[in-house]
Amino acid sequence: MRIKKKIMKSRITIIIATLLLCQCAFAQQTYFSTDELPDLIKCLPAPPEKGSAAFKNDVKRYRWGKQQRKNAELAEMAKGDAVWTYEALLGQLSPAFGMAISKETTPEIWELMDASLRTVDQMRVAPKAYYHRIRPFEYFKEETLTGEDPWLKGEGSYPSGHTIRSWLSALILAEINPARANEIYARAWAYGDSRVIAGAHWQSDVDQSRVAAGIGYAALQVSEEFRAQMEKAKDEFRKLAPAPSNCHKDN
Repeated sequence: MRIKKKIMKSRITIIIATLLLCQCAFAQQTYFSTDELPDLIKCLPAPPEKGSAAFKNDVKRYRWGKQQRKNAELAEMAKGDAVWTYEALLGQLSPAFGMAISKETTPEIWELMDASLRTVDQMRVAPKAYYHRIRPFEYFKEETLTGEDPWLKGEGSYPSGHTIRSWLSALILAEINPARANEIYARAWAYGDSRVIAGAHWQSDVDQSRVAAGIGYAALQVSEEFRAQMEKAKDEFRKLAPAPSNCHKDN
């Protein structure tokens, strides 16, 4: 009887903890609900079928990614890019942006990025579950570069959440600081390539995820809250950005 009570108490504790976590998750700001966003299952093509030319390219690029691991710099970058937090993502993009992005130093930019990423993050859930595509490292019965295997196994490969996040971030950050657009896009592109190098995603996952990020970015434009926060972020950037140098050398 005591054992049954302990089990019941444990179950109740787990349920309460789960509900609290769900409440915290829903309390976070988003600009749209899932139902208000485009459906990526309807917007994007299905993943390549085995034996197709596109799948053969995926296999080729998987082997390419494994070769890139021999480059210590690229391997280290791929490991850093694999960290699944907004803090890590924006930390990786900060040098290209030309300013450190954080809750403390750039609160308006952070709020914009946080709400935008949480909003568009919702779009990847349905296609991942619908297609449930096997990841490349699982397909080849190998391991990823980054040691993400345990939590990635069984979780759909298509689309790439990391790539959607990075490319969406690039589109937003380039709007805030267009003078650094080239650097921002180049770094975000490499971020997507890191997922191929790590062996966590097929190339086609990454390619279509960049498109998905563009769809998400376009959807955000009709949100008055997004546009208002974008203006606050731009204003904050202008105040914090270093003034251009007007120094000239005498001839």
